[in-house]
Amino acid sequence: MTETHAVTCPLCEATCGLEVTTDGDQVVRIRGDMNDVFSKGFICPKGSTLKQLHEDPDRLRAPLVKRDGKFVEVGWDEAFAEIEARLQPIIDEHGRESLGMYLGNPNAHTIAGALFVRPVIMAMGSRNLFSASTVDQMPKHVTAGLMWGDPGAFPLPDLDRTDHLLILGGNPYVSNGSLVTAPDFPGRLDAIVERGKVVVVDPRTSKTAQKATEHHTIVPGTDIYLLLAMINECFAAGLAEVGRLEPHVAGLDWVSEAVASFTPEAVEGRCGIDAATIRRMTQEFAAAPSAAAYGRMGAHTVEFGTLTSWATDVLNAITGNLDRAGGIMFAGPPWERFDPQRTPGGRGYQTGRWHSRAKGLPEANGEFPSVTLADEIETPGPGQLRAMFLIAGNPVRSYPNSERLDAAFASLDFMVAVDIYVTESSQHADVILPGRSALERSQFDFAFYSNAIRRVVNYTPPTFETDQPDETEVLARLANVVGGFGADADPALVFDSMVEFTIDREVTNESSPIFGRNKDEIRGAVAHWPPAERIIDLRLQTGDFGAGFGADPDGLSLQKLIDNPHGLDFGPLIEKFPAAIKTASGQVELAPEPIVADFERLRASFATDPAASDLVLVGRRHLRSNNSWMHNVKVLVKGKDRCTLQVHPDDAARLGLADGARASVSSRVGTVEAPVEVTADVRPGVVSLPHGWGHDAPGARLSVAAEHAGVNSNALTDDAVYDHLSGNAVLNAIPVEVAPV
Repeated sequence: MTETHAVTCPLCEATCGLEVTTDGDQVVRIRGDMNDVFSKGFICPKGSTLKQLHEDPDRLRAPLVKRDGKFVEVGWDEAFAEIEARLQPIIDEHGRESLGMYLGNPNAHTIAGALFVRPVIMAMGSRNLFSASTVDQMPKHVTAGLMWGDPGAFPLPDLDRTDHLLILGGNPYVSNGSLVTAPDFPGRLDAIVERGKVVVVDPRTSKTAQKATEHHTIVPGTDIYLLLAMINECFAAGLAEVGRLEPHVAGLDWVSEAVASFTPEAVEGRCGIDAATIRRMTQEFAAAPSAAAYGRMGAHTVEFGTLTSWATDVLNAITGNLDRAGGIMFAGPPWERFDPQRTPGGRGYQTGRWHSRAKGLPEANGEFPSVTLADEIETPGPGQLRAMFLIAGNPVRSYPNSERLDAAFASLDFMVAVDIYVTESSQHADVILPGRSALERSQFDFAFYSNAIRRVVNYTPPTFETDQPDETEVLARLANVVGGFGADADPALVFDSMVEFTIDREVTNESSPIFGRNKDEIRGAVAHWPPAERIIDLRLQTGDFGAGFGADPDGLSLQKLIDNPHGLDFGPLIEKFPAAIKTASGQVELAPEPIVADFERLRASFATDPAASDLVLVGRRHLRSNNSWMHNVKVLVKGKDRCTLQVHPDDAARLGLADGARASVSSRVGTVEAPVEVTADVRPGVVSLPHGWGHDAPGARLSVAAEHAGVNSNALTDDAVYDHLSGNAVLNAIPVEVAPV
């Protein structure tokens, strides 16, 4: 029987609505959901491939255990028994500090990743936590924490109401948005161009740059100097006007003094944008009725990535565009409770609460930097990592100096991977626990609705039934084993404790609509839902729009979302400062101490002639690719080779490189060979390779990806260089040498 299902796409941050038509257990059509309240029918090439992902013969349907060096399928009980038998002796001999965990990007795309990874971390009892954050957005966490006290409160460009958008190091025409959830980002950018201006700063002429009002090809890694010069010009030209938040902003005088030497004339030689243009850019940004500066990976995965993130938001603040319609705003997911009368202030935020064993690198957001994972495995002594848990990630392709990490993984005593594929990373595992396909699980985007430019929410029930356990159960059972409760322990131990914690928190909180209510009553009201859905319903019903378990019969609940399968929209974002400020001072801190300290490192670097480098490498991505985990879908990788080394014609002529021929690219840590693409889309002195490729590992089981292997750009990324404030890896502006093969 033919049925049509409303499904939220789980493959990127945009959360687009899909209309999935099925006939029995087969998908017959996928198209954009015209009735979706947020995406209104928009769909990108990735969204239409849920059928291929679901049917992929390489996707694991049963656990794998490595026996005599080869994977064999086993039952679930046997897989968890194997983990218990192998893990406990390691803990007994070396302690829990010998355990480590890596969390990959896909965790943000699932309910299980949002809710049930935390119990596994707690059960591990070790501080050796690593994730994709330190090859991506950790600078934004750190600056958000330092400036307004909440590392999860990302500043979001109010795309639908802004008149002027400045994009640094981002390519949302291709990424569909990063750290900002906005379906049909291209259409929203086109609308800004029609009513105002979109300015792109990028060393490549990306798709976004092509569509923008204007594009400036900056020298990679120097966005910080451009931003400091723009801030300098704001003060020098009398354009600095904080606006309504001025009584709640601290550190303006320090910022004014700190940027005094970074004039447009002083930085133009460094960043490659002339002083007159910098002044014009600044004046137009400050004069716009509303404006937003938005920086992403190209600007943050560099040596001074956190200072770049900070300077972006300082520019927003001093032009009166922080926390205002059309400027930079903060999300308000419908399950949140926001009190506009709250007194500003909180515990504040700090990094470096503990340090890594091998190199003494500080934690940020409870995580150690990606650049030191191999150190922790290779360095002997107490606390040496001997067992790893990989939860939905492929660090052997995403982490710096990844060839070194590949060898380090091979030396571990034990590894467990939660993954739907045998990847370049999970091939090192002794046990692989697969999750369900996207069409076999429910979908609720805790992470991405928390970054959305409107207060929207949706829930997707599973499209297909399956006997395979849900990933929530997989992680709960893993938490039981890791915590020492045994392979046979009931996952309800984890489920019930999390539900109980959520209920306790609400009935004891005076601001909750169920404050003082009977716990048994609330527990019974959600008992009919699966475990994860119980928590979702609790969160929804106790938020600002919630039903409060009968207090507001028309309010929001999980059942109301099921009854509205195209989602609910509660309107645009609202102003949240000063009430939402959680710094210890209760003010937006433009000059927090760690920023002030690192600024001296920047000042010293600026005073020194830059190291001579003939060429620097930058990354790039494609609309059909989402890191490394979408390369086993034929429709997404077919056609023209996209894993090419882009080289400017002048550099190609100078180096003797021919279009289509192969070139060797070498950095301090490695060498790869790639086909050359001669194009004026890159700035002279810059070459570009996409990340996430290199699917030629003999132990991986990615048959389609292997046919389009490409090269691993992170074989060139130096793990000795990192952003000191956040621990973020430096994936852009890497000095390289290029020669014809």
